[in-house]
Amino acid sequence: MKRKRAPRRDPTTAHAGRLQWLAQALLIVGLLGLQPALMLSWLAIGLTVLAGLKLLEAKQLGERRLVGLLQMVCAGVLGALQPDLAPSLLQGLAVCLALAGLLALEAGQGPDWRMLLRRSLQVLTAALPMALALFVLAPRLAPFTPMGHLGAGIATIGLSDTLAPGTIASLAGNSSPAARVSFGGGEPRAIRERYWRVLVHDRFDGQGWQSSPVSLRARTKAGDGDTAGEPPRPTQATEQQLWTAEASGLPPVPWDGRSQPLSADLRITPLGELVHRGRPSQRRLYALSSDGGPGEDWRRAPPDPWDLQLPAGANPRLEALASDWRSMPPPKRLAAAQAWFRSQPFRYSRSPGTLPSLSPLDAFLFERQEGFCGHYASAFSALMRAAGMPARVVSGYRGGDWVQPLGGPGYLDLRQNDAHAWSEVWIKAEGWIQVDPTTWIASSRGGGLRAGTRVGGIGWLERQWWALDIAWSRWWLGFDRQGQEALLQRLLGEHRNLVGILVISAVGLGLAGAVGVLGWLRRRPGGDPPRREIERCLAALARRGFVPEAGDTLPRFTARLATSHPSLATRLEALITPYQHWRYGPGPRRPQEARNLAGQLRLQRRELERTLRREAQRPHGEARRDRPNA
Repeated sequence: MKRKRAPRRDPTTAHAGRLQWLAQALLIVGLLGLQPALMLSWLAIGLTVLAGLKLLEAKQLGERRLVGLLQMVCAGVLGALQPDLAPSLLQGLAVCLALAGLLALEAGQGPDWRMLLRRSLQVLTAALPMALALFVLAPRLAPFTPMGHLGAGIATIGLSDTLAPGTIASLAGNSSPAARVSFGGGEPRAIRERYWRVLVHDRFDGQGWQSSPVSLRARTKAGDGDTAGEPPRPTQATEQQLWTAEASGLPPVPWDGRSQPLSADLRITPLGELVHRGRPSQRRLYALSSDGGPGEDWRRAPPDPWDLQLPAGANPRLEALASDWRSMPPPKRLAAAQAWFRSQPFRYSRSPGTLPSLSPLDAFLFERQEGFCGHYASAFSALMRAAGMPARVVSGYRGGDWVQPLGGPGYLDLRQNDAHAWSEVWIKAEGWIQVDPTTWIASSRGGGLRAGTRVGGIGWLERQWWALDIAWSRWWLGFDRQGQEALLQRLLGEHRNLVGILVISAVGLGLAGAVGVLGWLRRRPGGDPPRREIERCLAALARRGFVPEAGDTLPRFTARLATSHPSLATRLEALITPYQHWRYGPGPRRPQEARNLAGQLRLQRRELERTLRREAQRPHGEARRDRPNA
């Protein structure tokens, strides 16, 4: 009984399969950065898995074509989900490889990957004008939103809406990026003045601090400095800040507490938090104007009962200390608290150990007297509330490293190690003022703030990459719906009804340009690299009047020319002999050997052209138009 043979694999798909497997590997790597809370992420995962399974079983030409098309669709979906610089480069390379695989299938090309990749780049270049037209004119989509509760379990790195320093035994170093900001007017202010607020903790239970829900804050303080609506547009921006905030799981994003939002995706809450409407689980880009204006309205928003909340008897020694200050005017209460802190032997430490659950702030202030910024901000804010002054804790970042890359503008690099906590107290004549009790300790005893910059080759490369990423974010991610509306307003003015015609015209012109470029590429000299060099040699001879006769072969023509012009014999022999051996000799003609031979022929052709220039004064026979069969 004869065995049934398995179907033979189409030989034209063998080399294309390598390119498609490389593209598939890049797409799989791109899946690692997806957020599972997005439905579109599962669509990208499903398409990539289907493409991989189809690639495993594909044997015929049509099946390989389907794989290539699936891979390019997957890259497009990943591009919509991950528009940052590194994923975009990965997606672009995957598209180039998938397109090269399709070209290899259509041409039946051997393993000349360099030629296939070059053709792929040419096709992508031809399609670039149409892609740019669609990018600029097609309607901008709103950010994708998570499905249901799938994103509720995302962990918060660095900052949290709950601050309970007494439960933390030690702080581990974390140098992961938090945010980057570039300034239109150059470097920011001095490092000691760089406070970047994120969260406001206004609820105290005797042990820790929590942040009120954003919806409750807007409801309880509506009309008192709430700028939760559309941000006003500045009339004349003297300096703009471009922020790139990494994923944190928190709706608020870092800012300086005084700038004015330039995007409809931002709003300032009555507590002075800058809330971004994008997904907290992904990187967010936003722009601010340093002109001030309504950006500081939250400082004048009067306190509510939460800002004086203090559980009676939770920390009795703290309450007794503050009771002596109640009769003083508010500025003197602040001065008395500062003087008391400076008179005590407090020490800054990232490993202070946990505090007892009963009266933790009493244990910190009067026994341990050792801790990090969260301890000092928490204890000081509680003291102020016990003294009758509204107070709260603010967490964010302080400092940052100023980086000046080789090219492009400088930027401020904020890391999770820069996380910091401070206090705000309410004085009726001044509003909410910032007080950082940690500086009373760190400035005199050497603790606290991270100093210096990260050095080393890897750190230098990382900074250059961040600079490229900022430029990419400014050009690509910064072109949002608001920017597109402004562009269309400049282009069309009141004739917005013509935007459809403009899009169709731009796409038509892009298609026409692509067809023209591809046609020009097809008219370029064909053949392998050695053949093209021989064609250039014949063209150089024809310009000097040396044209083969009808029926001449390449060896016959060069032999006759060497006989009539002995000065050309050596150069012609160096050109024709290796070419004839490679063309008609035994063995396979490998692409690398063809490229090496083309390089040798190019050198001999240039020497031949120099010899022809020296022989230019000699008489030549009548030129003919026939060419030999090379």
